[in-house]
Amino acid sequence: MNIMDFNVKKFAADAGTFLSRAVQFTEEKLGQAEKTELDAHLENLLSKAECTKIWTEKIMKQTEVLLQPNPNARIEEFVYEKLDRKAPSRVNNPELLGQYMIDAGTEFGPGTAYGNALIKCGETQKRIGTADRELIQTSALNFLTPLRNFIEGDYKTIAKERKLLQNKRLDLDAAKTRLKKAKAAETRASQLNSAHLEGDNMIWAEEVTKSEQELRITQSEFDRQAEITRLLLEGISSTHAHHLRCLNDFVEAQMTYYAQCYQYMLDLQKQLGSFPSSYHCNNNQTSVVPVPSASSNVIGSSAMTSSGLVMTSPSNLIDLKEGSGSRKARVLYDYDAANSSELSLLADEVITVFSVVGMDSDWLMGERGNQKGRVPITYLELLN
Repeated sequence: MNIMDFNVKKFAADAGTFLSRAVQFTEEKLGQAEKTELDAHLENLLSKAECTKIWTEKIMKQTEVLLQPNPNARIEEFVYEKLDRKAPSRVNNPELLGQYMIDAGTEFGPGTAYGNALIKCGETQKRIGTADRELIQTSALNFLTPLRNFIEGDYKTIAKERKLLQNKRLDLDAAKTRLKKAKAAETRASQLNSAHLEGDNMIWAEEVTKSEQELRITQSEFDRQAEITRLLLEGISSTHAHHLRCLNDFVEAQMTYYAQCYQYMLDLQKQLGSFPSSYHCNNNQTSVVPVPSASSNVIGSSAMTSSGLVMTSPSNLIDLKEGSGSRKARVLYDYDAANSSELSLLADEVITVFSVVGMDSDWLMGERGNQKGRVPITYLELLN
């Protein structure tokens, strides 16, 4: 019975506090009550925490989209994570493409040029798929998990203490309002100064004393909660430092991934560059399919092009590299200059090329009007 009485009293006290806060909040919105403002330092910390939370959520969500573009797969992974179960392993897109290429190459025949190329491309795609899987795992562990821990852990604690600070402020301002009203009533009663109101004067004096005591308590609780909130918010700087380390880990994981992919494709390009560069179509005409290769000095075979110009043979290229003359060359592919010493190229344009003593064997000096710079020989077709 005593426990029940205590619970009823506690419920009534909580309901009274809630009602008092609601009244104070409403009057503040209507401009009918004063509001205690937080100090500028605390306001700045609150703003910094909110900004950190918003951008952390955006970065985290977009990183998830980058690593896993399939929304259904992301939802599935989220469900398994909430159930604390490991998501089933699935074949990713590069691995699936690689398997299709290998199957097609096997069907066409590994002994044929196309079948062999498909198999080699498929094996490379599967290696890229493995690297992609490693990137996702590393990024999730070293980058996404710390960001998620902040959102679901540290920031939730900050939000909880911030809400508690808001309640303490409402209690403080409500106490200020009650004290102000009690003093006003006491002043009016003392001004009447009549005998039959003497009892009212005593009542209002007691009310003022009670309100002053309540104000001191609420002020103390507000100051204590403001200090707790401030200490938590000042930890945001440490959070930024931790997220910076995680960002470095993410960049390193991406660098490793792209370096692996580049090496895989470079090896594949060298393998494909060893295949014959021409094949016979159904109409028995000969088509030229040049394959750029950083390791090849051969620009093209001796065959007629669609424009009627004749491509040079390897011997002509050797003569040009060893001689001092210049030649006309047609550009096979677009090329963007990597630095100021190189010349950007557009496919099918004709430029003048010549050799410079000491230049790397894979490059020639190209000239177009007043523009001059190094050009890769694998992007050129020397013309007679």
